[in-house]
Amino acid sequence: MNTQQIIELTDNNILGTYPRFPVAFTSGKGATLRDADGKEYIDLASGLGVNSIGCANPAWINAVTEQAAKLAHVSNLYYTEPMARLAEQLTQRAGMSAVFFANSGAEANEGLIKLARKYSYEQFGSHNRHMILSLQNSFHGRTITALEATGQEKFHGYDFFPYTGGFKYVQPGSVDAVKAACSDGSVCAVLIELIQGEGGVYPLPKDYVQRLAEFCNENDILLLVDEVQTGIGRTGTLFAFQQYGIAPDAISFAKGIGGGLPLGGFLVSDKVRGILRTGDHGSTFGGNPICCAGALAVLNILSDVQLAEVTRKGEKIRRTILSWNSPHIAEIRGFGLMLGIELSGLSPRDTAAKLLEDGAVTLTAGTNTLRLLPPLTITDTELERGLGLIKQALR
Repeated sequence: MNTQQIIELTDNNILGTYPRFPVAFTSGKGATLRDADGKEYIDLASGLGVNSIGCANPAWINAVTEQAAKLAHVSNLYYTEPMARLAEQLTQRAGMSAVFFANSGAEANEGLIKLARKYSYEQFGSHNRHMILSLQNSFHGRTITALEATGQEKFHGYDFFPYTGGFKYVQPGSVDAVKAACSDGSVCAVLIELIQGEGGVYPLPKDYVQRLAEFCNENDILLLVDEVQTGIGRTGTLFAFQQYGIAPDAISFAKGIGGGLPLGGFLVSDKVRGILRTGDHGSTFGGNPICCAGALAVLNILSDVQLAEVTRKGEKIRRTILSWNSPHIAEIRGFGLMLGIELSGLSPRDTAAKLLEDGAVTLTAGTNTLRLLPPLTITDTELERGLGLIKQALR
């Protein structure tokens, strides 16, 4: 099928919930994609941060196909080796106590919310201490509860009313604002993204996060970190919190962990390990053997050496773009290979469309930001070609 045939078949049979660009991808290798008409593109988006090791990685293919030939799925009433091995890798490399496996970021964040409310009830014996405090400009997922956790009014419209409730919001950067919001004793947890991705790629200041962590610890308020986009090497460490000098009570993850397969979950500290017990939570596909086998391959590839390369490449992108002295670039934000280019005088959507036409896949964020989430394994040659296309588009 060619591109137009795929588009027509899609539009005739799938709900129009996505603002799709008129491109149908059919194959890829590394950070190079190919569409149904044979055109090639440099991938600077990695499927919204999912294709963390690029396309068609041989080690990942071998791990997934070998597991598919042995066992595709069993329920979580039984044990499997890929799930057990992946859990060990994640807990050890994150310095956490245990993991729960799910399918997606929104589902993982819902698990964090359940964990926090049950912890508070067991500790304080009252449902009055149930509020989750999140930050304005945040994004935590598309389910009803995750939308309510999201600190952006545009996601709280009446189309899906009523939402589940139980959330407060404060501006990021002020611990005093957090203290004021918690002063009535109703808050059981604070949920943050260390880099607000969908909101425009805004990193939280380290001193603010550290003081926030101290306040939460002193008041037995759980600190929950949404690492759905920042996790699995995206910022140059396996998880972004490892660059902030904090010890969260729990973190969520998804996107890049499966290397292209749907997998997510949350990691917990010793403090809250025993809170969710038999029957409290579940996920039919969580910990699927094929997904876990793929995730093990991802973690094996993302060694400390590879993560150092993520930092180097991110710095290379930043230096190169700033060297252009373009009047259309107001600022570059982010860590590692999670970067946002704030545009001046240009529409991010129109710029992304122009780049796609020229052969580069990018993303947008917030109201004025072009977002880059390339595969963590992107080569310097691919990166330089992509940067050349961005430079051309910004002229």
